[in-house]
Amino acid sequence: MTDAEFSKVASIAAKAAGLSIPASKKSLVQSRIARRMRDLRLASCQDYLSFVDQNDTETRELISVLTTNVSAFYRENHHFEFLVDTIIPKLRAKLKSGGRVRLWSAGCSSGQEPFTLAMELTKAIPNIRDCDLLILGTDIDPKILKTAIKGTYSEAEVEAIAPQDRERFLVKSVERDGHFVVNDDLKKLVRFRELNLHGEWPMQVEFDAIFCRNVVIYFDDDTQRALWPRFRDRLVSDGWLMLGHSERIHPLEETGFTSAGVTIYQKN
Repeated sequence: MTDAEFSKVASIAAKAAGLSIPASKKSLVQSRIARRMRDLRLASCQDYLSFVDQNDTETRELISVLTTNVSAFYRENHHFEFLVDTIIPKLRAKLKSGGRVRLWSAGCSSGQEPFTLAMELTKAIPNIRDCDLLILGTDIDPKILKTAIKGTYSEAEVEAIAPQDRERFLVKSVERDGHFVVNDDLKKLVRFRELNLHGEWPMQVEFDAIFCRNVVIYFDDDTQRALWPRFRDRLVSDGWLMLGHSERIHPLEETGFTSAGVTIYQKN
């Protein structure tokens, strides 16, 4: 891959998905594209870029190739502790009065984050099946969403779930030895959809909390600054936004958010 070819790939990724790919990632990009080239039986990077130019759907495949999909149950657990201690009591009162609750896992990858939310909400709200509550999980990568929809995870992947919760919320997979499947009760609480955060958001509802963790780190500063007011507009009046451990809203005073904890923000 020449420098010019890398620059074109980086430009496509920035325009299509807001991704910021530094030159230091050239070798990583090259190795990922090489796998896609083998699938397409293309001999050179230039051949592949020509293929992208001639096939609109390949841009979507390219973004999928470039996207890093890493997730885990109870990842950055302080957010789920805050959920249990601070957010859920307010959601429970809202539901009790007949209100509607919506949560959004933006950049949900293989689904562990929204299913963790579903477990904690189910434990805290005994009559959850009778409530108007839904968790939306979105990701730009349609391939990883297929994994999320299946809800099948290895023994190592479910290790972070407490034994009693594994017993309650998981069943052994009949298709894959040593794997577990999220049960139907949890799956009914979650809807998965493909969504590019850099594009249009078709959802019309306001969310009580948005989890967008370890996603905006891949965006440049201008793209990040454009996201904060969009997230704010999609939250209820006192809703929360959770970011990843190395992500911050900056400059905070211009966004309509206040800090409510480590990488936890609340709409003013």
